[in-house]
Amino acid sequence: MDEPVFHIQHRETLGHLLGEAAEIEHGLMCCYLYAAFSIGTPTRGRVSEARAAVLSRWREQIVDVAREEMVHLVNVSNVASAVGVAPHLQRPNFPVSPGYHPAGVVVSLAPFSRATLDHFVFLERPEGVSLPDGEGFASPRRYRRGMAPGRLTPSAEDYATVGHLYRGIRAGLDQLAEQMGEAVLFCGNPALQLGAPPVTLPGTSSVLDLEGAHRAIDVIVAQGEGADDAGHESHYCRFVRMRDELAVMQAEDPSFDPAAQVARNPVMRRPPVPEGLVWIDAEPAASVLDVGNAMYMLMLRALEVLFSPVAATPGLRGPLYSLAVASMSALTPIGELLTSLPASASHPGILAGLSFATSRTLAVQPDPRGAVQSLVELSRSIARGLEQHVLPLAADARPVSERIGTIGDRLAALATTLSASHAPAPVVVPVAASTPAVDVAVDVDRARGKHLEIRFDTKRCIHSRHCVLGAPRVFLANVQGPWLHPDEASVEALVGIAHTCPSGAITYERQDGGPPEPVPEVNVMRLRENGPYAVHADVRLAGRGILRRATLCRCGASQNKPFCDGSHNAASFRASGEPATIDTAPLAERGGALEITPLPDGPLEIGGPVEICAGTGRTIARVESARLCRCGGSANKPFCDGTHARIGFRAGG
Repeated sequence: MDEPVFHIQHRETLGHLLGEAAEIEHGLMCCYLYAAFSIGTPTRGRVSEARAAVLSRWREQIVDVAREEMVHLVNVSNVASAVGVAPHLQRPNFPVSPGYHPAGVVVSLAPFSRATLDHFVFLERPEGVSLPDGEGFASPRRYRRGMAPGRLTPSAEDYATVGHLYRGIRAGLDQLAEQMGEAVLFCGNPALQLGAPPVTLPGTSSVLDLEGAHRAIDVIVAQGEGADDAGHESHYCRFVRMRDELAVMQAEDPSFDPAAQVARNPVMRRPPVPEGLVWIDAEPAASVLDVGNAMYMLMLRALEVLFSPVAATPGLRGPLYSLAVASMSALTPIGELLTSLPASASHPGILAGLSFATSRTLAVQPDPRGAVQSLVELSRSIARGLEQHVLPLAADARPVSERIGTIGDRLAALATTLSASHAPAPVVVPVAASTPAVDVAVDVDRARGKHLEIRFDTKRCIHSRHCVLGAPRVFLANVQGPWLHPDEASVEALVGIAHTCPSGAITYERQDGGPPEPVPEVNVMRLRENGPYAVHADVRLAGRGILRRATLCRCGASQNKPFCDGSHNAASFRASGEPATIDTAPLAERGGALEITPLPDGPLEIGGPVEICAGTGRTIARVESARLCRCGGSANKPFCDGTHARIGFRAGG
C-alpha cells in the first residue's frame, strides 16, 4: 500500500510532526520498559535455572531497546531545537485514546507475552512488510487522519509505520530548507541541545544543519526498522528473534507464560471508564506506584530543564543529567517490585505494574533558582517515599535512592548560589588549599621519619616505579622487613615523588609544619593507552574519602575495583589513550570537588568539573558530569554506552 504523503509547508507543521514523533518514541520506551519489568527478576524460584537465564537475557535485550528509544527521543528533541521548536517531552497517559495516533499505532502498557512481542514487531516493522498486529492490540475501529494542502493550522497526519513518519519529516526538512534556506530553517541555539558530554548515549548528536538532521533521523530509522548498515540488531529483528524463541519454548511447554498475571494497562487513579484498565488500589502496591510515578516525573522534569536555557547556568548541567539518569535507573527496581505485588481486590490474582503517569505540565520555571528548587523539593519528597514504601520491600533500591539524595543535596547547594535577581551567579565550590586528603584505606604501610611520614597503599600501586627509581634508598624493592626509610632523602624530594605517583598509592604527612599536598587548580583525568583512568583532582571517591590522585580501572578486570591493579595487561585490554577531541565549551570553574561514584554493575559517574585528557595532554572533553565506561566494552570509550548491561558486568558500587 502506498504511504500517504505528508504536507509540511511551514515550520508550524514540522514542529507538530516532530512533537508526535517525540511522543511515539517516549511512549514506546515506556511500553518496552513495562514489558521488561513484567518479566521481573527470574531468580524468584518460579522457573528453572535454564529458563531464568533466557528470561534475564530477554529482559536485558528489551531494556537495551528502551535505552535506544531514549536516544531517539533525544535526537528528535535536538532536531526540534535546531529548527526553533521547543523539545516536547509531554505525552498522553496510557492507554492512548484512539485517534491520537493513526489507527495502526496502538500504544498501551502490556506485560511480556507472545501477543505483546507480535505487537512490538508490528510497530517496528520496515516499510513494505505486511504483518498483523498482536492479538488484542488492533484498534477497534478504522479511521483516517490527514491534512489538506495549504492549511495553516497543523493537523494530524496518517503514517503506516514509524519509519514512514520519519521519512515524511526528513522530506519536509528538505523541502523547507530549499524553500527558506538552511540558515533560516536551522535558527535554534545549539547550546540547548543534548548531543555532547555529559549526554554520551551512542547515536545522539547535535544538529546544526540539514546534514546533521538527516544523520539524527537516519539513526532512528536504522535502529528501529533496520537498514542496510544496521544488520540484525534493529529493534524489529531483535523482537522477531525473541518472539520466535518464545514460540519454540511454548511449543515445548504451552503453560510457559512468565508474566501472565501482571496487569495490562494499570492506572493510578480511579478511572471514570474502568473497562480494560486495572486500578491499582491495594496496599502496598498503591503507595509504591505513587513513588514510582513521582520518580518518572522527576526524570522528565530534569530532562525538560536540561533542554531549556536554565541549563546554561554554570555548574547546573552536570547534576541535572546525573539526576535524570539516576531517576531512570531507579525505575527498574520499583517497576519490578510492583510486578510482585497484588494490584487490587477487584482483580484477584492480578499483579501491579508501573503506569508512567504524567503531570499536566512539564513547563520549566524560567528563573534558575525556581527551576532548581522545584527539583530539590521533589527529590527530597521521593527520598522520603522510597524510605517509607519501597526500601522495606526492595533493599536493592537503596544505592540508587542514596544517589538521588546525593544529587538532590548538590542541587540544593547550587540553588543557594543562584542570584535572586534572576541572573545566574558563577558557582564556586570553596576548598581551602590546606585541606588534606583523607583516604579511608586501612591496609597501608607507614614509616615515620624525622620530618615526614610516608604512607604506601600496596593495593593501589600500579608499579609506575617513580618511587624506586627516583628515591632508591627510601623505597627498597624486593627486601624482607622494613622497606620504607623516609630519612634517606630530603623532604622536598619525597614530596615530589609522592606528587608524581599516578595511583595515589604514596601519600605523606608533614612533621615539620610544612603544607599538605595542595588541591589541584584544574581537575584532570588522563586516559592511559590500553590502561586505566589516571585522575589528579580534588576527588571525593564514594567509600574512599578525599583523594588527590588515583588510577581507576576501565578494563573491567581489576580485582581491586574501582582501582586499577594491572589486570588490563593480562586481559590484553585495548582502548586508545588518544581518542578524538570532542567540541566542548570551556568550564566555568576548572577546580573544586570532583565526585566519583562507581555505580553498581555499571559505569563511573562523575560529578564536578574535569578535563578529560589524552595521555599526551591533549584535552578530549571538558565536562561537569559524565558516565565513564568501566566494563571495558563500550564502543564509545571513554564514555559509557550501556554495554555493561548487555555483557552482564558485575562490580560493586
